[in-house]
Amino acid sequence: MAEKKTFYITTPIYYPSDNLHIGHAYTTVAADAMARFKRLTGYDVWFLTGSDEHGQKIERSARERGQTPKEYVDKIVAGFQHLWRSLNISNNDFIRTTEERHKKVVQQIFQKLYDQGDIYKASYEGWYCTPCEAFWTESRLEEGNCPDCGRPVELLREESYFFKMSKYADRMLKHIEENPDFIQPVSRRNEMVSFIKSGLEDLCVSRTTFNWGIPVPFDPKHVIYVWVDALTNYISALGYGQENDELYRKYWPADIHLVGKDIVRFHTIIWPIILMAAGLPLPKQVVGHGWVLLESGKMSKSRGNVVDPLILIDKYGVDAIRYFLLREMPLGADAYYSEEALVHRINQDLANDFGNLFNRTCAMAYKYFKGHLSEPGRPEGPDGELIDLARGTPGAVEELMERREISNALATILRLVGRANKYLEETAPWALAKDPEKQGRLNTVLYNVAEVLRFATVLISPFMPGLPERAWPLLGLEDKPELHTWESLSWGKLPGGTVLKRGEPLFPRIDPATLGEE
Repeated sequence: MAEKKTFYITTPIYYPSDNLHIGHAYTTVAADAMARFKRLTGYDVWFLTGSDEHGQKIERSARERGQTPKEYVDKIVAGFQHLWRSLNISNNDFIRTTEERHKKVVQQIFQKLYDQGDIYKASYEGWYCTPCEAFWTESRLEEGNCPDCGRPVELLREESYFFKMSKYADRMLKHIEENPDFIQPVSRRNEMVSFIKSGLEDLCVSRTTFNWGIPVPFDPKHVIYVWVDALTNYISALGYGQENDELYRKYWPADIHLVGKDIVRFHTIIWPIILMAAGLPLPKQVVGHGWVLLESGKMSKSRGNVVDPLILIDKYGVDAIRYFLLREMPLGADAYYSEEALVHRINQDLANDFGNLFNRTCAMAYKYFKGHLSEPGRPEGPDGELIDLARGTPGAVEELMERREISNALATILRLVGRANKYLEETAPWALAKDPEKQGRLNTVLYNVAEVLRFATVLISPFMPGLPERAWPLLGLEDKPELHTWESLSWGKLPGGTVLKRGEPLFPRIDPATLGEE
């Protein structure tokens, strides 16, 4: 048997300054959908997420609460892991930058870069933004504030180690030009090219004004600064440079680093240059998605205007929340969140279209045949159009997922569902049922719609992983895992003698009047 192709996808490692919000949930759910889709289509997948736990902000927050930094982050990181379980995230590993396996690799990379002359010591004066953990030159400030988050900066002077980023600028530009898919979407690629062309400064990679970090191996009064520390997680989690580096050899380079647009620069300039300098392969692609916005603007933990995904999961169910995030928010663009939009999307797509097709089909099969479906007759009338669309849908969805167009992939699955609803109107099984001579035709119509439901359930499973276990019993296929696979998506695999069952609606309609209620 041929060895499966591998696929390695990562989210950013999240910063435990507070609980995560719906914007973080979006990133991780999108990565999870990609990982699950690749598994469905036969890939050997490794999916990594984690937490970025060092830095001055954590040290300060812990001190304010009378805790050690480790006590402070442990509690918040447990909340991250609880959220990912609640969202049905299928990550293979969760890396914490406080783990020994990570610290060793960070020190190893730092030492290597120092030994080859790419890291040097100098005195530094610069404008520092604590929330963003970023230094800025005067020229990059916007009205005296941090250009990323708009908050005040402080002037810091300290002895630091620097990484010779400028030395690699031309090589980095060449890589971006020769690999047009390396940075997606194109708008982010253009931003990064102009950032490099405006002149790369050497990067401050150590600090002495706080202790909460990984010590520089040859100068322990310095701690390794966040970007070398945090970014290295993508290879430290795979055991790079350690005795057991089997995962690294198998999965690196990463197929996708999925990140928010505010940290694209770190992932497409700093991280690849660190890898170049270390003589390691670069990731194949960095995808920078947009922000989830509220009417009041960007959500941020420090502003306190965040939407808690756990509350929404309790209220609407995890599959509905996942569906909304993935369908409503095209990967590269900003998108507005409101609970009204969420309820509208659940009602329109899931209750009226998908759930309704299940309810109607199962109810009619039960009413006319006690649920039993026989082998279908020859296609006639609108059958051909429905069957052709069903046959073409898996390939269309796969192509869209290759282009990272998750929202369009879901729209394509729902288009098939919508076509099946229309097919029921065209064929009018309730009219066929009145004519004893049309029983064969009635069976064929219901068989065709049941087969569409099987296709749609398989296709939507990476996006809504909790749905199949509720849907298969309705289609009488809970004990037929061979019909739940990608390979089973050729038309007519639904066996004659299948018994459809009636059940509770998969997606009950939500009354918009209940929106304000807790």
